[in-house]
Amino acid sequence: MALQLGDTVPNFTQQSSEGEIDLYTWAGDSWVVLFSHPADYTPVCTTELGEVSKLKPEFDKRNVKVIALSVDDAESHQGWISDINETQSTTVNYPILADADKKVSDLYDMIHPNANAKVTVRTVFVIDPQKKLRLTITYPPSTGRNFEEILRVIDSLQLTDNYSVATPVNWKDGEDVVVVPSIPTDEAKQRFPKGVNEIKPYLRMTPQPNK
Repeated sequence: MALQLGDTVPNFTQQSSEGEIDLYTWAGDSWVVLFSHPADYTPVCTTELGEVSKLKPEFDKRNVKVIALSVDDAESHQGWISDINETQSTTVNYPILADADKKVSDLYDMIHPNANAKVTVRTVFVIDPQKKLRLTITYPPSTGRNFEEILRVIDSLQLTDNYSVATPVNWKDGEDVVVVPSIPTDEAKQRFPKGVNEIKPYLRMTPQPNK
């Protein structure tokens, strides 16, 4: 069964570039971004892993731990990390799971046989501190991911978990948000003292409440 949003993600213990990792213990009370790669020494993945290294301070600010996965072994990862550091002018600063037995890939349904039965697709899993799956985005092996978008979605998830709002199209942190339909407008005006703009009875905007 494929994992669906709201499911508790399965735990696993697997080797990585930083030693053995038990997912639940490693995650602690942080959010987690787990992202899969078809194999080591692949060009698109090399650019992605470098970008995530550079963005790690942004993930840290949001209480997010990042962890990659490739189906090659930990020794292979070390050579690849050297290449990533050299070519992307960075230092890989997070673990890469060594899923040579495809245990985690199978557990998280990262292999799509009709795409390629031998490699993982580029899936991103965002997992909250309660180990619930909050987002999946699956890319084909040929297309690099946009990790700025992953950060944007995490901003939205963390905001909307704490306030009765939703985020509109192309929203970025600091912009106006949508009042959820379940709150009557009179109540919304009390709850959001910065103001409520009623465009339609079902479409009401308010400044981001935590700014």
